[in-house]
Amino acid sequence: MNMDTAYHIPALLTETIDSLNITPDGTYIDLTFGGGGHSRAILDKITGKGKLYSLDQDIDAYNNVLATKDNPFMSNPRWQFVHGNFRYLSQFADYYGIAGADGILADLGVSFHHFDTAERGFSFRFDGALDMRMNRSGGQTAADIINTYEEQQLATVLYTYGEIKSARAIARRICEARQKQPVTTTEQLAAIAGEDKKLLTLVFQALRIEVNDELGALREMLLSSLSLLKQGGRIAILTYHSLEDRIVKNFLRSGNLEGEIEKDFYGNPLTPFTIIEKGLTAKKEEVERNPRSRSAKLRVAEKK
Repeated sequence: MNMDTAYHIPALLTETIDSLNITPDGTYIDLTFGGGGHSRAILDKITGKGKLYSLDQDIDAYNNVLATKDNPFMSNPRWQFVHGNFRYLSQFADYYGIAGADGILADLGVSFHHFDTAERGFSFRFDGALDMRMNRSGGQTAADIINTYEEQQLATVLYTYGEIKSARAIARRICEARQKQPVTTTEQLAAIAGEDKKLLTLVFQALRIEVNDELGALREMLLSSLSLLKQGGRIAILTYHSLEDRIVKNFLRSGNLEGEIEKDFYGNPLTPFTIIEKGLTAKKEEVERNPRSRSAKLRVAEKK
């Protein structure tokens, strides 16, 4: 696959699909359709009464995949696309009459398409509008945040979601710059934040998380997944930075967002999951083929 033209190349694809322990007639939910890689692999394994629901809040994902030749999705009776944020998983399940799922998958990584498309504003590598919305049909953009948040609000976003030690200084520079003219492009923001690529990556990450309320959506999705999974059903989640990974790790080990494990009278842990994968990472060969897989971490659990 051409790295320069791919919409998205999923990390740990084989390991993720294998960990779901797919049965041919099961019901599966791919919460992050993206380039369709995971959904294709799941469809290859289901037959008969098997059903796959693929969600994505970015309609570009659906349009791109359906436009490709020989895709396995068009007119496939075992596949249903759902346009929306996975935080509304419970509502979608009710709407489509999904009584329970045998497997739920979420790849929390940002698609190559988003990083490599200048007008989406996800990367400092290209000059484009400061948008960063996964769903461009509404909501605030990164430019809205940069130009309207108070200095302390900006500093909190940068420190909380980017874990940036110099968050206050960067927020101050942003506020000083926007007094002269609105900060509306990725190039402007990069010039204000500085030339250090690692720092810029964290600045853009923090803004993206705030724009899309990524951690809030993740928490809601996890709670819904626990309710929706059948006994013996599995959930597989790919994380890419410490903030989301911490949330997923704590939830899978405890069954709650606080990460607190309850115990019975005898001191035995009361948890709804059995851990299958504790944080599998990509092998050297995969990282060489797909450098962006370096930060991926796979966590899998089975509902008791």
